[in-house]
Amino acid sequence: MEIILKEDIIGLGYKNDIVNVKNGYGRNYLIPSGKGVIASESAKKVLAENLRQQAHKLAVLKQNAEEKAKVFEGVALEIPAKVSMTGQLYGSVGAAQVVAALAEKGIEVDRKIVTMRDAKQLGEYEAVVHFHKEVEVKVPVKVVAENPEVLKAPVVEEEAPAAPAVEEEIAEEVEEFVEEALDAEEEAAAE
Repeated sequence: MEIILKEDIIGLGYKNDIVNVKNGYGRNYLIPSGKGVIASESAKKVLAENLRQQAHKLAVLKQNAEEKAKVFEGVALEIPAKVSMTGQLYGSVGAAQVVAALAEKGIEVDRKIVTMRDAKQLGEYEAVVHFHKEVEVKVPVKVVAENPEVLKAPVVEEEAPAAPAVEEEIAEEVEEFVEEALDAEEEAAAE
């Protein structure tokens, strides 16, 4: 089913885009919530005329998005998170933490326009801020340990308790088998 989007939906498309979606998603969510309309021939003609008339406004929107994106030049985030001894995070670091870290640097951004794969381990990741369909900013995000002393603690590995009785039984059975085999060889050689 073809739908004309009436607003930006991250992961699907931007306002005035024509996208293909499954019938259920279009009829049960996008259309009733006012986020899209069916892309009939007449709707496509109306969209083309509106885009032609709004070309100047769209150029201004893109220019504003580019100006907002300039603020992100040279911005790199370092987000502390609690970790276990193995370096695994308790929870995860996602778009909400990125927006909070940006706010600490004095950069206000709506959480809805930020996407990032959830970080579940220490390391370097990348968050993407979508200002306009043609203007996206990639922000490097480094997830570091909030409690680095936990990582430096020596890991004490417990060995599984050996079963000495079982090991001794196996050793005795092997010795008996070897002795019987040697006796059988000596008897065969004597005959």
